[in-house]
Amino acid sequence: MSVLIIEDNRTVAENIRRCLEVERCAATVAPDGEEGARLALVNEYDCIILDLNLPRMDGMAVCALLRREGRNTPILMLTARAGKRAIIAGLDCGADDYLVKPFDMEELLARVRTLRRRPAPVRAPILSAHGVTVDTNAHEVHCKGRPVALAPREFALLEHLMRHQGVVQDRTTLIAHVWGEDDELLFSHTVDVHVSFLRRKLGKRLIRTVPGVGYLIDD
Repeated sequence: MSVLIIEDNRTVAENIRRCLEVERCAATVAPDGEEGARLALVNEYDCIILDLNLPRMDGMAVCALLRREGRNTPILMLTARAGKRAIIAGLDCGADDYLVKPFDMEELLARVRTLRRRPAPVRAPILSAHGVTVDTNAHEVHCKGRPVALAPREFALLEHLMRHQGVVQDRTTLIAHVWGEDDELLFSHTVDVHVSFLRRKLGKRLIRTVPGVGYLIDD
């Protein structure tokens, strides 16, 4: 099993490398985000251990780049930020799991083994429903064949609802995935306003309101 460790703290990186080698893993260390991204794009690894705070390119940017380039290698993100917002942001940008520093090395090894056994998720690049098509790679939306311009939050909200067709999404869940679980937004009408924008641009029938619960795109 080959593992890429993208970690700028030499002591942490060396400790992880040694533990992995005891487990008979081939471990490569990259000291910054740019070098880690370069290695991950030109080599095949079974797992990537990725620190969030890195010089030259942070962990979020590295993770997002790899996913945009079609790399589905399992990523375990290391972060010193224990807040929900940081964790959700990491998972939403493409990480498969996270571990908060300081961590137990045995737990890290267990999580790496688990990720290695887990099939890499396949996220469909083209989503469609009721005459609306979303190209997540090109970041384009068409409604009945005509292009529609969406703001970044509108696109993220539409993509989330499209990926969960047939499942009602409550406002708290939508805020967590689209806005990062900002407490100030939890008590506002932000979601309702953005749904209204989408209905105005894509038609009123695409997104259905489930009274007292949230919103739904029927499958």
